[in-house]
Amino acid sequence: MINIIGGKFKRKKIEVPKKEVRPTSAIKREAIFSILESYAFDNSFDLYSNKCFIDLFAGSGSLGLEAISRGASFSYFYELNNNVIKILQKNCEAICKKKEFKIFQKDSMLIKSFDLDFLTSVIFIDPPYKYLFFERILNNLEESKIIAKNTIIVIESDKKNILEFSSNFKIINNKTYGKTKLYFLKKL
Repeated sequence: MINIIGGKFKRKKIEVPKKEVRPTSAIKREAIFSILESYAFDNSFDLYSNKCFIDLFAGSGSLGLEAISRGASFSYFYELNNNVIKILQKNCEAICKKKEFKIFQKDSMLIKSFDLDFLTSVIFIDPPYKYLFFERILNNLEESKIIAKNTIIVIESDKKNILEFSSNFKIINNKTYGKTKLYFLKKL
């Protein structure tokens, strides 16, 4: 079990699948949301109101659920593993109202289109650490036309991975926490 760390559901526990996922730690989640909120404040836009968050490789859903707790209107979760989805569904039902989330059983690398009801505020990409196909996912996101003017893409990767991003994206921040490197991108 891990806790939601901010917002109206602070300290609410969510379940984590034992073997199939590596949840984002409380320290990293706090850093992610601190950077996102600071960037939104500095650039005069609302991160949460009438906005959705997309949690690719969702696992327990901790990032999308943290966003709901902090005021996001909606979170979309994409997860392929059926056993993990059962726990994700339970977590979503414990935190969200029925009209605040949707779970898709899809491979995040193959998604070419998204049917969203809100502007996209943040897209979390947090695959297994050995994963290296970020450029393919970014291309799919770009082609799907869901990246809005203020959309921020957050990538969590093993710090040993050497990631290069297309010139269509700009790194607005990056941080290293232990074995993890966080990248915050904006589309140019």
